[in-house]
Amino acid sequence: MISRRSLVGAGAALALLAGSGLAGAQDSGKLYIPIISKGFQHQFWQAVKSGADKAAAEFGVTTTFEGPDTEAQVDRQIDMLSAALAKKPAAVGFAALDSQAAIPLLQQAKAANIPVVAFDSGVDSDIPVTTAATDNVAAAALAADKMAGLIGDEGKIALVVHDQTSRTGVDRRDGFVNEIKAKHPKIEIVDIQYGAGDQLQSTEITKSILQANPDLKGIFGANEGSAIGVVNGARELGRKIIIIGYDSGAQQKQAIKDGTMAGAITQNPVGIGYETVKAAVAAAKGEKVQPKIDTGFFWYDKTNIDDPKIAAVLYD
Repeated sequence: MISRRSLVGAGAALALLAGSGLAGAQDSGKLYIPIISKGFQHQFWQAVKSGADKAAAEFGVTTTFEGPDTEAQVDRQIDMLSAALAKKPAAVGFAALDSQAAIPLLQQAKAANIPVVAFDSGVDSDIPVTTAATDNVAAAALAADKMAGLIGDEGKIALVVHDQTSRTGVDRRDGFVNEIKAKHPKIEIVDIQYGAGDQLQSTEITKSILQANPDLKGIFGANEGSAIGVVNGARELGRKIIIIGYDSGAQQKQAIKDGTMAGAITQNPVGIGYETVKAAVAAAKGEKVQPKIDTGFFWYDKTNIDDPKIAAVLYD
């Protein structure tokens, strides 16, 4: 649901969008492309920003990169999108926290001929000209298969997911759950909880799941904050379980190296940022872009974490 505050912001944006064109730019004459992220609290987003900055320098455009303090602040993200559109950008990159809430603003962007490039999380709309993202369904299915192999293909497991409103949250949850149901019938998923990608909240959720299920064999943490919360929760209770994470960051890398976490799926966050800006530049110039940009994913554990191919897509 969009707050009254967000609707007021959207109205202001609509008024300011009147007359804006395809090639909106800053006074410098460069194309201006704001990037609205899902947050700043995880190193993942800093890696996305570095890719966006690299593309901005390469293509000679001006970009800004911002996101709310936490991935629970949907209204705050909507306000940021509203403010960005009010500046009449050439195009905009957007990673939706809520795949429905932003649609009214995206419709306004379309009416003002401002191309929208979705990244990381798509939206339930055909307005974005493309989406630069990981195939999260396939990546989570791989995580499910890895979990199955590590627990002997039977037993109880659980999931700690960042949310059930973004496409990444939904796709990673469903990709994992559906793979277990389809290929691993002796595995029972006893609980799925949502921790907003917050380490502390995910830690408490994990402890609750573990206390309720003394025979639990494993937990999948569906993003960086979720995965670290699972690690911390298991550690605080002294429970030895199979933990599989998603994304990277210094804490996950260390957990994998010391054996606390069995492994994780890494995306290509620098590539996501780079491809978002590259596609936005092309769309702003009226060039055709492919409807989906698959930025790839990899499984990593202690056996390949130092492999150059894997190290290139990990971050601290």
